[in-house]
Amino acid sequence: MKNKIYPLLLFCSLPLSLFAQTEKKSMSYPVSKKVDQSDKYFNTIVQDPYRWLENDKGEDVANWVTEQNKVTTTYLNRIPFRAAVKNRITELVNYPKYGSPSKVGEYYIYSKNNGLQNQSIFYYQKGLDGTEQVFLDPNKLSADGTAAVTLLGVSKDKKYIAYAINLSGSDWQTIHVMEIAGAKKLSDELNWVKFSGAAWAGDGFYYSRYQQPIDGKELSGKNEDHEVWYHKIGTAQAEDKLIYKDADHPLRYYGAQTTEDERYLIISKSEGTYGSELMYQDLYIQGSKLEYLTHGFKNDYAVLDNDGKDLLVLTDADAPNKCIVKIDPASSGKQNWKTVIAEKKQLLENAATAGHQLFCTYLQDVSSHVYQHTFQGELVREIKLPGIGAAAGFGGYNDDTELFYTFTSFTFPSTIYKYNIASGKSDVFRQPEVKFNPADYTTEQIFYPSKDGTKIPMFITCKKGLLKNGSNPTLLYAYGGFNINLTPAFSSVLIAWLEKGGIYVQANLRGGGEYGEEWHSAGMLMKKQNVFDDFIAAAEYLINSKYTSSSKLAIMGGSNGGLLVGAVSNQRPDLFKVAIPQVGVMDMLRYHKFTVGWGWAVEYGSSDSLPFFNYIYKYSPLHNIKPKSYPATLVTTADHDDRVVPAHSFKYIATLQENQKGNNPVLIRVDVKAGHGAGKPLSKQIEEMADIYSFAWYNMGFNPDYQMK
Repeated sequence: MKNKIYPLLLFCSLPLSLFAQTEKKSMSYPVSKKVDQSDKYFNTIVQDPYRWLENDKGEDVANWVTEQNKVTTTYLNRIPFRAAVKNRITELVNYPKYGSPSKVGEYYIYSKNNGLQNQSIFYYQKGLDGTEQVFLDPNKLSADGTAAVTLLGVSKDKKYIAYAINLSGSDWQTIHVMEIAGAKKLSDELNWVKFSGAAWAGDGFYYSRYQQPIDGKELSGKNEDHEVWYHKIGTAQAEDKLIYKDADHPLRYYGAQTTEDERYLIISKSEGTYGSELMYQDLYIQGSKLEYLTHGFKNDYAVLDNDGKDLLVLTDADAPNKCIVKIDPASSGKQNWKTVIAEKKQLLENAATAGHQLFCTYLQDVSSHVYQHTFQGELVREIKLPGIGAAAGFGGYNDDTELFYTFTSFTFPSTIYKYNIASGKSDVFRQPEVKFNPADYTTEQIFYPSKDGTKIPMFITCKKGLLKNGSNPTLLYAYGGFNINLTPAFSSVLIAWLEKGGIYVQANLRGGGEYGEEWHSAGMLMKKQNVFDDFIAAAEYLINSKYTSSSKLAIMGGSNGGLLVGAVSNQRPDLFKVAIPQVGVMDMLRYHKFTVGWGWAVEYGSSDSLPFFNYIYKYSPLHNIKPKSYPATLVTTADHDDRVVPAHSFKYIATLQENQKGNNPVLIRVDVKAGHGAGKPLSKQIEEMADIYSFAWYNMGFNPDYQMK
């Protein structure tokens, strides 16, 4: 026996880089057939030989996915420490996790995960000292934990709550209703709902839906003609009343909300991910109709609540960093607006109401600062936070005397605080116990110059005392788009990377909203290249400052961040060792033809326009792959992603495998019964991150030094 075991032990003791290189040279990918397909964009002919991969219901696509997953699984299974990484991540996430309580009448409703449950369970109790009872357990809705639940809205009398179920990660939702006392499920069932809340008024609520899609196109067909309906509880969906639609503008979203006193119905319209137009109806006036409150899609508007007849509106109109104004619907012209909270140098990231007070959350260099104001705009106080990080919450009802908020940072687990609105006193309500010592780690924020000299903020988290010797495995993450802010946040999964001497870096690129609309607009449309330049400059800074080297640097991003990773991998493949594009927008010429992709044209532009075609064609990840050496690449997507359909990733990896000239593996990991990310079962999250860390370390030639069995 000893003679048989010894050669195996000797083989495992070889330098990891040699083991990995041997694997890379033997890579063999499934055959991806090519078809004769081309499109003419103005005067340019563009080949699209993998168009057949857009047919997500095709048997040939299913077979291709199976074969790709086999190759990827075989590769990952040969990584000697992969199982140990998964075990360690499992240990780190195994602790009780709570969501902030919401006070609903005499009850408090909150979510809790005991540690490794696929979905958090909703609980309720009478008073803060009441007995905890299960309110709704999503884990019982599917055997594999792929059903997710979102609480949508509560009736004015606090008797009923509407909630939505998403299956397998799809954006499609089914709305149900629960009687809060006794957690009694009612018969209501509303189908083909997408991008909707539940805005209660009287004995029912307003919601948004589409008509039933064509069979077989539920996850890829273009979503058009969003509509607002009213549902009376206890009735069938067929009896619902159509409130608003616009056949002349099929490519718009419509959302409904009601003010807390149910005086006003607000309909918000948008043509994409930025810019909105508001309509209102005074429900106190019998026979009233919807009227315009604001016109056009040049700016964003969000109604916070009403103060008598006036509406409190958060907007960036004439205020790129946002402000709060009062608008009297009867005289809603901009000249009649009254400023409640004037624009500041810092971004007003969010605002909410509770206890008849305004709570304004500002971002100052990507860190939260929260202030309490009266409805007249008078400053009551600043709410002192534990440090540099991100705060969220602060919402409630106007008769509340307390509220709950959360605070988190990279090494500060998300902690819930109870806040007394009158006194301003904050007390820790729930603080998680994670199996790590925050004192062992440090986070610094630096500002580095991009290609055009713009200073870009970046957070760098690592073990204290880590040497800048250019050999530290580093994971660089960014997003850079859609006015989305990447703020500090804790992830226990990240500890698995940091504790092995890894560095985690989060860059706040232009295109996000960290510094208001000017920062956002500097990275969108014809300025999208700024985002890629910012990301490349981040990598160069880390290498030049000896945090890491190109052979130890991995880049990762999801959705718009997946587009980012794909674009910079094409532009600077020499700069990174590993690329992880997750659910990325890879085909920039056809993205607007699937599901709700048309809504992103306000951010990217569209190939239907000659100037935008010329611009996006130059950076589209799919269309700029050339025969050359690319970083080790692990593309991740999912079969039920109806936000960024998996065809983006399918066509991208088929093209990359065809053109890869180096030894680095280029693989795809297709998750099943999962979507764009929201609601993904914890077990699937653990498996995915274990695969990503293992793939990155393995291709860096880095041994995390787990005790291998």
